[in-house]
Amino acid sequence: MRYHFSGVGGAGMSPLARLMRAREHSVQGSDRAFDVGRNREAADALRAAGVELVPHDGRAITVGIDRFVFSTAVEADTPEMSAARALGLTTIARPALLAEMVNTARPGVAVSGTSGKSTITGMLAWLARESAAPAAVIGGAALVGEGGGGCLVTGTVDGAVVAEADESDGTLVGYQPVLGLIHNISRDHTELEPLRKQFATFAAQCGRLLVNARCAEAAALGRDVGATTYGVASGAAAPVTARVLGPARAAGLLRWRGLDVALDVPQPGLHNLENAAAAALIALELGVARANVEALLPRFPGVARRFETIGITASGIRVIDDFAHNAEKIRAALTTAQAGAARVVAVFQPHGFGPARFLRGELREMLPRLLRPADRLCYAEIYYAGGTVTRDLSSRDLAADVSSAYAADHPAVVRWVASEARPGDTVLLMGARDPELPRLARSVFAALR
Repeated sequence: MRYHFSGVGGAGMSPLARLMRAREHSVQGSDRAFDVGRNREAADALRAAGVELVPHDGRAITVGIDRFVFSTAVEADTPEMSAARALGLTTIARPALLAEMVNTARPGVAVSGTSGKSTITGMLAWLARESAAPAAVIGGAALVGEGGGGCLVTGTVDGAVVAEADESDGTLVGYQPVLGLIHNISRDHTELEPLRKQFATFAAQCGRLLVNARCAEAAALGRDVGATTYGVASGAAAPVTARVLGPARAAGLLRWRGLDVALDVPQPGLHNLENAAAAALIALELGVARANVEALLPRFPGVARRFETIGITASGIRVIDDFAHNAEKIRAALTTAQAGAARVVAVFQPHGFGPARFLRGELREMLPRLLRPADRLCYAEIYYAGGTVTRDLSSRDLAADVSSAYAADHPAVVRWVASEARPGDTVLLMGARDPELPRLARSVFAALR
C-alpha cells in the first residue's frame, strides 16, 4: 500500500511511518518543522529508513495514496488535510492505525498510563531488541543516544506488537489488546472523571490486564475486571520490594509466579523501579527469559528526556533533561532531583497555551510546597507550535503565581541558569513538545562547563 504521513516528524508518527516502511509499504511524509529546517535528526532517521519526505503544502497529496495518516496534533484545516478530503482519500488518525496494529497482532500489547508509559515501552524495546525477541515495539521516546524521533523495534511480521497507548487525545478506547497495562491515572490533559471513563473502557477491552497497585485509580479499575496487580504496595499479586532508589540508580526485587526477578536500572527514583517492574512483567509474558531481563535492565540506556543526564561539570553541577509537563511528572522529576542534591535549579517550559491554562491552578498550589528554600525555579515562555490557538497567557503570569523567575526565550534560560547554578547543584530542565529542548539542555551544560 502507499501511505502518506502528515506531521511525520512527531515522536509518535515517525516510528509508525518507519515501521510501515519496514513492512514493505511505500511511505512518504511531510512536516512543517522540516520545511523550516527544524528537527533534522528525525528527518535524517526517516530518510535512512526509506521514507520519502515531501513539502507540507498539499502538493504531494494525490489520488495514488491508499491511506492518509494524520497526527492529532495537526489542525483540521491544513492544506494537506483539505487536499485529502477533496480527493476522497481514506484518512486515518495515527492512534487509530497504531491501535489497528495492536488489535490484529497475536499477541498485541498496549502500555497505558498518564505517566511512565514511554519509559516502560523503551525498556521493552531494549529487552526485545537485545534478547532478539520477535516483538515489534513502538514508543514515543527514543532511547538515549539513538535519536531520530520515537522508539522502534521492527520485530517480525507475525510477532507480537507492543505499543505505547496514549490517552491524551481520547483514543485509548480504540485499543483491544490481548494484554494491557495501566500504570497510573492522574490529572493530565483533562480532568480525572473523563480519564476514568476512558481507562475503564480500555480496561474492559483488554484480554488480560496488569495494573499498578500503588495507584488507587488504576487499582480501582483493575478490581472491576479482575486485573493482576503489581508494584510497591501491600497485597500486590506481583509485589516489588525496593532496595535502592537513588541517587544514581533504582534496584529491587519483583516476585512473580514463584520467581524472584532482580530489578536494577541506571535511572533513579521509585517511579523508575515501578517502570522496570511493569516492563519486566510484560517481557516475561512475551517469553523473554528471566536471565535476560536481569542481565539487560542494568544496561538500559534510558529514554531521551526522561531524567536524562546531559553531563556533570568539573564543579559537580549535574544537568538533567526531562519530559515532565504535568503536575505528577513534575513532582516525580523534582523529588528525584532533590534526593540527589542539596539544591535544585529548575526550569519548566509549558508545552502549549491550552495545557498552561489547564495546569495553572494545580502548579500554583503544588510548587511552593514542593520546592525547598534553597531551590530555584524559572518559568520559560510557553511553547508555541504554530497554528490557530488562543495566545492569551504568558509564562510571566505563571511565574508571578509562585514568585519565580521568568525567561522570555531559550537564550534567556541559559543566562538565568548560568547566573544561578552553584557547585554541587542539579539543574533540571522540564518541558514537552518543543523539539529544541534537547538543544537547550546541551546549551545550558556548555555554558556551565
